[in-house]
Amino acid sequence: MIGAELFPHGIARYAIGGALIGGGVAFIYLATGIIAGASTFLESTLSYVSDVPRFNRGPYLLSRDWRVLFTVSIALGAAVYAVFWQGEPWTTDVQWWRLLGGGFLVGVGTRLGKGCTSGHGVCGVGSMSSTSLVNVATFMAVAIGTAQLIQALGVSP
Repeated sequence: MIGAELFPHGIARYAIGGALIGGGVAFIYLATGIIAGASTFLESTLSYVSDVPRFNRGPYLLSRDWRVLFTVSIALGAAVYAVFWQGEPWTTDVQWWRLLGGGFLVGVGTRLGKGCTSGHGVCGVGSMSSTSLVNVATFMAVAIGTAQLIQALGVSP
């Protein structure tokens, strides 16, 4: 069977997930005119607890309630999937400090790249943005290189 090595559990779950993500970002864009990048959504959420002008821009304040719902639904969606399809809410053996460090590095990369993988990868590439195409190529090259390096060093969770 073609793709059995790449998709050992079948391709349907990936196709359905892709259709849901694409449909969701299309709906958000058509309904609001806002590109559904998670980093911008997180920044707007910070307007509840921060007086920093960056987090308190007019468009953020006007739309922050539904942006919070979007941001929370990302985590809840993962938890629901884990509970119903994997039987438990926590599905990693990675130590908490590695998750924290990785999250910090992702945050730094998001600021340097002027957006996150969801904004650039899903929305930017879909709209053929040259900036997003370069950013996604960079994300992928660094991720593949890092994974190869970690594997070569024998690092495990």
